[in-house]
Amino acid sequence: MTRPRSLSVYCFTAMLAGLSVVLLQERAVADDPGIRPSKQWPTYWQYHDSPVLLLGGSDDDNLFQLPDLEEHLDAMRDAGGNYVRNTMSDRPDRGFEVYAYARRDDGKYDLKQWNPEYWQRFENLLRWTHARQIFVQIEVWDRFDFFGDNWKRHPYNPGNNVNYSGEESGLDAEYPDHPGRNKQPFFFTTPEQRNLTLLLRIQQRFVDKMLEHALAYDHVLYCIDNETAAEEAWGAYWADYLHRSAAQRGRRVYVTEMWDDWNLQAARHRRTLDHPQRYEFVDVSQNNHQRGQRHWDNFQWARRYVAPNPRPINTVKTYGADGGRFGNSRDGVERFWRHVIGGAAAARFHRPDAGLGLSPPAVASLKAARKLESLIKLWDVAPANELLHDREENEAYLAARPGQAYALFFPGKGEVRLDLREHRGPFRVRWISVADGDWAGEAPLSGGAPALLVTPQQDGGWVAAIVPAS
Repeated sequence: MTRPRSLSVYCFTAMLAGLSVVLLQERAVADDPGIRPSKQWPTYWQYHDSPVLLLGGSDDDNLFQLPDLEEHLDAMRDAGGNYVRNTMSDRPDRGFEVYAYARRDDGKYDLKQWNPEYWQRFENLLRWTHARQIFVQIEVWDRFDFFGDNWKRHPYNPGNNVNYSGEESGLDAEYPDHPGRNKQPFFFTTPEQRNLTLLLRIQQRFVDKMLEHALAYDHVLYCIDNETAAEEAWGAYWADYLHRSAAQRGRRVYVTEMWDDWNLQAARHRRTLDHPQRYEFVDVSQNNHQRGQRHWDNFQWARRYVAPNPRPINTVKTYGADGGRFGNSRDGVERFWRHVIGGAAAARFHRPDAGLGLSPPAVASLKAARKLESLIKLWDVAPANELLHDREENEAYLAARPGQAYALFFPGKGEVRLDLREHRGPFRVRWISVADGDWAGEAPLSGGAPALLVTPQQDGGWVAAIVPAS
């Protein structure tokens, strides 16, 4: 009979295991040219040793299930997009989705047998995005798969598979409450929670299969959940699991968690913000429920909070579209630009109708952002609203490297004075229309004093790129 280890021996063993993972990660990252926080600008990403700004807009959450995926990726690339969100979700809400598991002739699922079509679609997404240099942010679990009608037909429901009963798994046949109430035992399986070992092994097998595909590529980021309200131990377990599994294969992965709180200063966000070794980047998508100046200020608070341990801040879901529930199309465009100008490493329009997806307004903003980037690298400037005089709330937002570059976003018509007293110039200003993504004129600008900047007459949003005259 094997004697149980003492607590001290267990802790020592765990410490050594953790240290070995860290060493493996460091060894892997030393030679890894893939997506990773930039060495020179750690609040932005780099790929193959060059900094890269991630921007995108796509029309589905579980993008790998989209029937016309290649065409959609081509359209996004042509617009200047290079960033997509992909939940591993399989709920059949649009009719073309498939589940990850094989279905038997009697209608029951076998959780020990895969559905090849599901995994081929996932492989296609990884292969096609890699070929187009489009970066993928995976969300491993989506809480909306596990409640209501989605749960009633899901393979994990004990009534739908041949692998366990409700009593064996701890799962009920129905979970009618909104997942924000966190009543689903599926999110309590880890050892520090309810330790539901039977179900945890099945979850691990799914994640292992996902990593079998994803770790073959170098353009993938990982998020544990979609806007979760789960316990801290749940996300921590899976973040550590991803790191450990990757390290065992000689790879390094970058992981975050997406919390549901709209206020980034809420205590729940500290679970990510305070643990840079576990969560190497931050996702603040829920900030996109905010509007106007509050939206900017909330994000700037997060930037200041992580400054002692700087790392990228992504916003993979920008809400706002006419006809949706989370603001109109103008809200969506403004939120995207406030994050881009405000220092986000990645920004993407959420799928319709919660966001603009790859609609014409989204395409226009992507094109406009790439035009701005052709003149000013966003990692080379920093938020600098203090240099704007006579500014009204939500009138304009500035990122600058004083004397060298100024990126100025106007949500609509406006006029402000840019403080150039310490920089005589000369400068030139180039206008970009956010509404159509086109250049909209240029003019000389004198320094040495506050310089008046007035948007072109029509409304619709404007970006001014101000650089030294050549």
